[in-house]
Amino acid sequence: MPTWNWPEMREHAVIVAMGACTPLGRDVWASAAAVRAGISGFVQHPYMLDTAGEPMRAAIAPWLDIGLDGADRLAALLFPAIDEALAPVSSASLAPLRMAIALGLPSARPGFPESLPQQMRRRLQHHYGDALGSAACFTAGHAAGLLAMQAAVNKLEQGTLDVCLVAGVDSYIAPLALEWLEGCSQLHGAGPSNNAWGFIPGEGAAALVLMRQAKARASGLQPLAHVLGTGTAMEDKRIKTQTVCIGEGLTQAFRNALGGLPDGTQISDVYCDLNGEPYRADEFGFTAMRTQASFVAASGFVAPADCWGDVAAAGGPLHLCLATVAGCKGYSRGDMALAWASSEHGERAATLLATARRN
Repeated sequence: MPTWNWPEMREHAVIVAMGACTPLGRDVWASAAAVRAGISGFVQHPYMLDTAGEPMRAAIAPWLDIGLDGADRLAALLFPAIDEALAPVSSASLAPLRMAIALGLPSARPGFPESLPQQMRRRLQHHYGDALGSAACFTAGHAAGLLAMQAAVNKLEQGTLDVCLVAGVDSYIAPLALEWLEGCSQLHGAGPSNNAWGFIPGEGAAALVLMRQAKARASGLQPLAHVLGTGTAMEDKRIKTQTVCIGEGLTQAFRNALGGLPDGTQISDVYCDLNGEPYRADEFGFTAMRTQASFVAASGFVAPADCWGDVAAAGGPLHLCLATVAGCKGYSRGDMALAWASSEHGERAATLLATARRN
């Protein structure tokens, strides 16, 4: 596929900077390089044992105290990602611009209080003051970061914001969360009493700086990727219910996002939150069959959960970072990338990017 001709693209929201913090690396470039190399961040939890008496396996940020939990742990993951994303734009003329942050957070589950959004807003205010503007929180689990992306793009296109920081953060490392996962038969383990079809819990954060293309140009910032489309939907047939999901919600989210695909082009790169659970694979299989004409090969996806574990609400922004890095570094398969996510409560979301691939 030829390199995209950027000047011919109509005005879109663009990604001008990004940051990440994962068990594989403390910045976006190290994390992306580790995923590309297939490096695993899985370790034995220092004290949590499963029902078979074996140490639980997880992908844990090794520089964080294992006792750090709740909103404090999320902040310790999120703030370095935000700082990295803001660093390249700190010298640009952003001060007079209208700015906000759209933040993807975990959905309700053991290990986090219902007041988590309020707690995170307070920590953002304490750490950054008014520099980030207002904060909108999306407590939707896996799809949260891509829901935040759609909201940010809408605000930028409506002209109500000049800059928006799209971020996501999550952690399954709290003992209550790990016990809950095992109780739901979702914790992966290799023993005869364990669930081989569960997932490895992970944690991480990512942040992307979005602007309208004209504003980026006026600020002297080079687009790293264009956001061509976003899509969201709800799936009624969810996990942990007596129903069979055939990907209707995810298909609708795909189709909404793929409406921005330029004529004559196909998706070359797919990033997703497949984590080993069969229902996710089945859902994607049905969706891929319905939308296969839009893909070079829908089966050629990248699922980083096999490296940094399931990172839930952090996944969408992290996957967009991976797609953007692959374009910037020249190892993407083409110029069009799709990231998608599927939440347990039914939220489905997808984002289409044109990446700055260089041959």
